[in-house]
Amino acid sequence: MRKIAIIFGVTGQDGAYLSRLLLKKGYSVHGVKRRASSLNSYRIDDIYSDPLIKKNNFFLHYGDVTDSLSVFNLIKKIKPTEIYNLAAQSHVAVSFEIPEYTTNADALGTLRILESLVKLDQKIKFYQAGSSEMFGKVVETPQNEKTPFYPRSPYGVAKVYSHWITINYRESYNIFASNGILFNHESPLRGDTFVTKKVVKALCKIKYKKQKKLFVGNIYSKRDWGHAKDYVTAMWKILQYKKPEDFVICTGKQYTIKQFINMVAKKLGMPIFWKGKGLNEKAYDKNKNCIIECKKKYFRPAEVDTLKGDYSKARRLLKWKPENDINSLIDDMISYELDTILK
Repeated sequence: MRKIAIIFGVTGQDGAYLSRLLLKKGYSVHGVKRRASSLNSYRIDDIYSDPLIKKNNFFLHYGDVTDSLSVFNLIKKIKPTEIYNLAAQSHVAVSFEIPEYTTNADALGTLRILESLVKLDQKIKFYQAGSSEMFGKVVETPQNEKTPFYPRSPYGVAKVYSHWITINYRESYNIFASNGILFNHESPLRGDTFVTKKVVKALCKIKYKKQKKLFVGNIYSKRDWGHAKDYVTAMWKILQYKKPEDFVICTGKQYTIKQFINMVAKKLGMPIFWKGKGLNEKAYDKNKNCIIECKKKYFRPAEVDTLKGDYSKARRLLKWKPENDINSLIDDMISYELDTILK
């Protein structure tokens, strides 16, 4: 019997990689996207075809996790065996500007899916996409499944709600509902406003004189970066495990944003050097042109200084480990940007 998956948030980076993975495994995949006046499905255009023209196992539906009725009706109509909730307002800095919408989508959106699942079919397996931002002002390093949460943004707070409501429904209704606490994961498909994509794209453009300068925020924030295509494999493995559990997914290694910038520049053959301190710290190229500046507008109201995970539970129970390190991740991202720039 063919498995049927619903992916809420299918047009994002993770949705695109997860769709490809599930299709390779023989699933029928139903992606849910919000209605927008501009096309935002470029990440999945290569796997989608109009069912009136060509039949395949990938289907798109309009829906929104902020709309209870659309969530309920989609689950009722599709009758999935698995649901992956990747839908979110996922930009941490933006969550300070639109906290109410972030909470509606990222916290209550999860509740709407769980309520629908309980009412329609309690045998459906459910995956909730958590975030390392839930750890926020960390109380221990590295962070694992037992580390207390201390979120430092509306986004992080909303994700903590989603985490605990998933556990609450699992314990209350005996459903297969699991949380994946995923640390930062990047790819060529990352959105342009996220720092890794922003850095890679800008430095590629600066190298080929298509951009003059990059503006960044706190370059001393430390993050645990992995590749999204590894992390969607972990999502799938979480729902294939013999019982519902919560898992930290990460690489166990961390780098500052400044280190990440230096690695990208080195791979592009762009010698840079830094001068100054704090907001006055700047990076210069070999001709002493300033190409990177720190700007206060890119700092968060409450900073998360360090995140580093421990995936030993996933390694032990799921037999999962990251296949890509930060070097192969950067290579992948640079290759994509150069292909785009040099077309």
